[in-house]
Amino acid sequence: MSTPSETTTPHLSLNDGSSIPQLGFGTFKVADDDAPRVVGDALEAGYRHLDTAQMYGNESGVGAAIAASGIPRDELYVTTKLHNPFHRPADVRSSFAASLEKLGLDRVDLFLIHWPLPTRYDGDYVSTWEAMLGLLAEGGTRSVGVSNFQPDHLERIVSATGAVPAVNQIEVHPYFTNEAARAATLAHGARVEAWSPIARGQVLDDAVIGRIAAELGRTPSQVTLRWHLERGDIVFPKTTRPERMAENLAVLDFTLTPDQVAEISALDRGESGRTGPNPDTFDWIPAAG
Repeated sequence: MSTPSETTTPHLSLNDGSSIPQLGFGTFKVADDDAPRVVGDALEAGYRHLDTAQMYGNESGVGAAIAASGIPRDELYVTTKLHNPFHRPADVRSSFAASLEKLGLDRVDLFLIHWPLPTRYDGDYVSTWEAMLGLLAEGGTRSVGVSNFQPDHLERIVSATGAVPAVNQIEVHPYFTNEAARAATLAHGARVEAWSPIARGQVLDDAVIGRIAAELGRTPSQVTLRWHLERGDIVFPKTTRPERMAENLAVLDFTLTPDQVAEISALDRGESGRTGPNPDTFDWIPAAG
């Protein structure tokens, strides 16, 4: 079996001419105090694509890990996301500046609207998207995109601005394949990023995935991550354990057959398989103070 150092993470082209590593490391629920160690371990394991967010509260810790790693900036791909209280255009700008400061960077590679919040801000996420495009024009980020956008949300911002997001980061896993949002994203020419790729661990005991894993001599997690890669999505599993970091990275030296991909896709449970909030109704903004 190849080690991560012997296998190159594939890069996918984005619609703005840049590219993104297809496999990365997620930092959801990694505390800021733990992030220097956890992200440092991920970088040492070979990850070069890091996904964080203002909402996660760990940008400073992620930045500390980047600084301590000594890895040249142009070898890293860093994503962060706009927090829900900051959708107004002036707040987009000021919160982005704060993110750069916390990360210790002069730019990020990708900045996303974390949630559309269609029932907040008088339903106006178009002006938020326009502010994101302003940041792109100024060079603070190489790419801009969205997260948790439903088909109608995508259609609205593209129709209003003519600008297609580089990516749409949405919940996708074998129990919730989210095909309508995936199809709309791809139809616009954007890439799909899959969050909660193993359904918060729920799919690891699935009989179908377990059988395929046994046939291939792989773990259920590796088979599930490979399923995402085979479908062309970008994925960034999160773990705090170095041995699991290595396991999740070791998915680049095998493939699934089309029949195996189809078997896993058939596990979709529709809306009942969703593990996170529904973007049409999610409206959480933390209380001030």
